[in-house]
Amino acid sequence: MANQEDIFKKVISHAKEYGYVFQSSEIYDGLSAVYDYAQNGAELKKNIREYWWQAMVQLNDNIVGIDAAIFMHPTTWKASGHVDAFNDPLIDNKDSKKRYRADVLVEDHVAKIEAKIDKEVVKAAKRFGNSFDKKQFLETNPRVLGYQAKANEILKRLGKSLEKEDLADVKALIEELEIACPLSGSKNWTDVKQFNLMFGTKLGASADSAMDLYLRPETAQGIFVNFLNVQKTGRMKIPFGIAQTGKAFRNEIVARQFIFRMREFEQMEMQFFIKPGTQKEWYGKWKEKRMKWHLSLGMGEDNYRFHDHEKLAHYADAAADIEFKFPFGFKELEGIHSRTDFDLSQHEKYSGKKLQYFDHELNESYVPYVLETSIGLDRMFLAVFSNSLQEEELENGTTRTVLKIPAVLAPTKAAILPLLKRDGLPEVAENLVEELKWDFNIAYDEKDAVGRRYRRQDAAGTPFCITIDHQTLEDNTVTIRHRDTMEQQRVKLDEVKEIIKKEVDMRYWLQRI
Repeated sequence: MANQEDIFKKVISHAKEYGYVFQSSEIYDGLSAVYDYAQNGAELKKNIREYWWQAMVQLNDNIVGIDAAIFMHPTTWKASGHVDAFNDPLIDNKDSKKRYRADVLVEDHVAKIEAKIDKEVVKAAKRFGNSFDKKQFLETNPRVLGYQAKANEILKRLGKSLEKEDLADVKALIEELEIACPLSGSKNWTDVKQFNLMFGTKLGASADSAMDLYLRPETAQGIFVNFLNVQKTGRMKIPFGIAQTGKAFRNEIVARQFIFRMREFEQMEMQFFIKPGTQKEWYGKWKEKRMKWHLSLGMGEDNYRFHDHEKLAHYADAAADIEFKFPFGFKELEGIHSRTDFDLSQHEKYSGKKLQYFDHELNESYVPYVLETSIGLDRMFLAVFSNSLQEEELENGTTRTVLKIPAVLAPTKAAILPLLKRDGLPEVAENLVEELKWDFNIAYDEKDAVGRRYRRQDAAGTPFCITIDHQTLEDNTVTIRHRDTMEQQRVKLDEVKEIIKKEVDMRYWLQRI
């Protein structure tokens, strides 16, 4: 476990050192669980958002995008159920005075059991060598099956207790599993209590007439209240989707794990409106489509898995998470939910306005069902960043730190390096920057020996380094170095743009879906 912690600490310090993520208001000692995206982080975040938007909106002729306001009429949140039921089950440790999410304590306990399974797999793989069949081992090894049954049983009970709001049983489960406070090791727990996560604010000039508002805890409701506006103005036919990216706010009491769980975060959501009765088919399709999108980035199939929900929201008839293997274990990255007609029906009821679709084929009106895909942009950022950060042993005995961000998402696509600061080399380099910057984010670096500059760009995640040397002046060729392989090749100056484009163009990556 300590090893995972060390890896995660490296991720956090590297994110700061190379201009990806800073603590918010750091000069004032920061604000807990609030972060700023730095110069490279802002670019990576923008590229992830764009990669999602292109795949979701641009490439689907029946999905459109909107940008709804963060402030919404307060009745919105009554209708959506957030006022009454947007709670986390919290538990305090009496000795350390620390507060935890009760469900997360149990899930972390299960993660330790799953880590034991991983250890068994590693041991067996060593023992059996090339003849090792991982799938068969997981399905037949008695010890593994015992661990798996235990983990499933715990999660099932937790799901049932949360569904019934039986908080006493959640506490009983924590005590039975002998879960200790991660900080103090104490098992002296308070009762579990519910805590509402919405941030309240006021709208209006005077205290007397001000209206109580909330900062939105999700972006989805902005889509639902605009369903009819978009459908009519866009002349959309069912099935169709409305997508949106934007900020959401949750007063997370137990915000932790860097940018994984924050109080101010960004979501990328798409609500797909369908004919009632077709939800099972669309649920399967969107699960498959979304997993393909993730896999197109080439971050390793083993790092993803589906987790079907034991505990369903009262309005849902199916829900699954795409989980990613973060440095602290498998955690939710994206949710795919079959939400039935709950959202539009609720807004119909509370607004008194009809939110129905007239189906010309059936010659009848109905409230559409909704299939949701919802991904946290910040979590996606952390998935990409933590998976890309690698320490490599080189043949000459040295190590290099490299950030192997998928080239399509990399903040800077190429660094232009004149070998020396004289003999006309900087001028050629600057001309190349001038030509390439219209198509790509380009860095110019002339400080230090070229080897050190390579290392710096590796650690920053730049896929290409292009070196201008004296041979360039003779034959118009440059050395292009690939970050991942460190391979160098001599190419013509006028070929550079096309070589970079082939590696970083979204078209080439999205065609893998």
